[in-house]
Amino acid sequence: GPRPPWHGSQEGVGPVAADRKSLTLPVPRNRAGILHARLQQLGTLENAHTITNMYSHTEADVNSQCLLEANISTEVCLTVLDTLSTFIMGFKTQLASDLGHNPLMKKVFLVHLCFLQIPQSEVALKQVFTSLRTFIYKFPCTFFDGRADMCASLCYEILKCCNSKLSSIRSDAAHLLYFLMKSNFDYTGRRSFVRTHLQVVIAVSQLIADVIGIGSTRFQQSLSIVNNCANSDKSIKHTAFPSDVKDLTKRIRTVLMATEQMKEHENDPEMLVDLQYSLAKSYTSTPELRKTWLDSMARIHNKNGDLSEAAMCYVHVAALVAEYLWRKGMFRQGCSAFRVITPNIDEEAAMMEDVGMQDVHFSEEVLLELLEECTDGLWKAERYELIADIYRLIIPIYEERRDFEKLTHLYDTLHRAYTKVMEVMHTGKRLLGTYFRVAFFGQGFFEDEDGKEYIYKEPKFTPLSEISQRLLKLYSDKFGQENVKIIQDSGKVNPKDLDSKYAYIQVTHVTPYLDDKEVEDRKTDFEKSHNIRRFVFETPFTVSGKKQGGVEEQCKRRTVLTTTHCFPYVKKRIAVMYQHQTDLSPIEVAIDEMSSKVAELRQLCSASEVDMIRLQLKLQGSISVQVNAGPLAYARAFLDDSSAKKYPDNKVKQLKEVFRQFVDACGQALGVNERLIKEDQQEYHDEMKANYRDMIRELSDIMHEQISPVEEGARTALSDSMGIFNAISGTPGSNPPGSTL
Repeated sequence: GPRPPWHGSQEGVGPVAADRKSLTLPVPRNRAGILHARLQQLGTLENAHTITNMYSHTEADVNSQCLLEANISTEVCLTVLDTLSTFIMGFKTQLASDLGHNPLMKKVFLVHLCFLQIPQSEVALKQVFTSLRTFIYKFPCTFFDGRADMCASLCYEILKCCNSKLSSIRSDAAHLLYFLMKSNFDYTGRRSFVRTHLQVVIAVSQLIADVIGIGSTRFQQSLSIVNNCANSDKSIKHTAFPSDVKDLTKRIRTVLMATEQMKEHENDPEMLVDLQYSLAKSYTSTPELRKTWLDSMARIHNKNGDLSEAAMCYVHVAALVAEYLWRKGMFRQGCSAFRVITPNIDEEAAMMEDVGMQDVHFSEEVLLELLEECTDGLWKAERYELIADIYRLIIPIYEERRDFEKLTHLYDTLHRAYTKVMEVMHTGKRLLGTYFRVAFFGQGFFEDEDGKEYIYKEPKFTPLSEISQRLLKLYSDKFGQENVKIIQDSGKVNPKDLDSKYAYIQVTHVTPYLDDKEVEDRKTDFEKSHNIRRFVFETPFTVSGKKQGGVEEQCKRRTVLTTTHCFPYVKKRIAVMYQHQTDLSPIEVAIDEMSSKVAELRQLCSASEVDMIRLQLKLQGSISVQVNAGPLAYARAFLDDSSAKKYPDNKVKQLKEVFRQFVDACGQALGVNERLIKEDQQEYHDEMKANYRDMIRELSDIMHEQISPVEEGARTALSDSMGIFNAISGTPGSNPPGSTL
């Protein structure tokens, strides 16, 4: 069939090429007459042609008709452009009123724009681009000042042309885009072209959303033209402009990649949030866009029930706005005020000065709304302790305004928050997340993710089986069920041992790791599970190669993983930055296990509401005197006279000290149990007490033989302990019962 006129090839150039120069200049009056006559002539010709050849479709006829249509459509376009240029000259003052934002300007602009929206011939488009260039030159304030809507529509249409199949149109569109950026740069006194920058990025995202496949090489070529223009333009050689243009094209590529991938990963919440975050990260210079992506991430988190992460998105948005206002002198603190909530907030300090600021509409009122949103998010996430930190920023504003009603509401919420804190501390029923180490193997499937390790934070108490099943299903849907395998073993994986036909996912349960100083500083359970970035898991092994062995040969490998950011964060999975491994020898395993038992017993005893069932189970397991089980197995293996010589003195000494603490903790636990049991459990309690005495007897035998005469200190400590043992167990000794308690 005939090609549409806008595909007019070079055949359509003939009649109009000669007159090209005058096309965007005001039209001389006589030329208008000539054009009118010409159009009439073309119309008559076309009618005659159509009537005569209604039934003849020879190739020559079709070509002739195409040529006529191409020429007439081009002539219409050029006539309108000429008329517009005359109109603009006559009404320049009216068009420029209100910084070029008035109904008349909008009409003139939309007429220009319709030539990009309705396909034109190559020749016509060349003139459209020239007219737009003149238009931007005459009215820069329309595009670079006040509202951004006209700049936005223009960017959208130019970028669409940058993806044209015709190289000449791509080239002209790229040059026009460059001209728009440069005009913006000049308009701001050569500081930046942030308006165009922002609108171009938004337009790219829109084009992707409108499924106009702009990820093609054609579009990339247009970006290269823009870059080349910036590099070869001598007038801006010594300014920041060329590097800003490079930065923009780089960002567009990021958006293209990430947005394309988003469609691919819409069912993979972790990947989706990671991609959105990479976009938010590329907008340190444009607070509005960064806020948009963080808001989008919060919506995904809320939908998936990841409430702590959603709350952190709100905190980051509020910090971003506070930082902006602080730099403008409109608020007394920047994002550093949020550091008490999360150290991750330092990211918001990366906001670039002077860039992205003129298109921002943040105010103190906006900040107050966002801070209220944070409070709401933190409440839903059960992180009540942080609400006071947010309110410390709000209260001074309302005090200054004498807004007592708002202050009443704030203090009431604070009262409820602290009541909640006491409640969850009392019940111990608040769970702030479970953590897993997830590693991916399989270059053919995971590509860039191959070999990467993450810590995943799952809501409340999530069993290992649940996250394993979720990931298995997610990746089976992606790669095919027969191609995905889960590795349950927590040991180190050597990728060379894996079959490249499969995608492997290793999932290991990990727990937050705190060093001694952190344990001391972080007093409450909340502090121990908030702002954590180190995690630990243990893998048993023996020197002989088996996993499990007797206590004398059982070793374990402790792996501490450190993530790039603290949990909770704006994402629910964070990459592992580095890992540190320590191998524990059998006696060190004994010290570690016994220390854990002591800590657990002490924690159970000191709880405001003692969990009797757990306490009794723990006690029963601790004071068993069976030969191969329980704590005594460690004492026999490492503290017995014959075996102690095999181990380092300091370790033996350490283990003895832990055993003293252990006996003390068991005695304390028995005391708590006796105080709280009902009569029907008295017999059970007496039996445990008898077991406890037996254990002490055997333990003191073992440890007595162990102590050499030189270690006076150790002996004294032991005899003190024996006094305690006797007092607790009611055994008559040199001290009257209770005198050492």
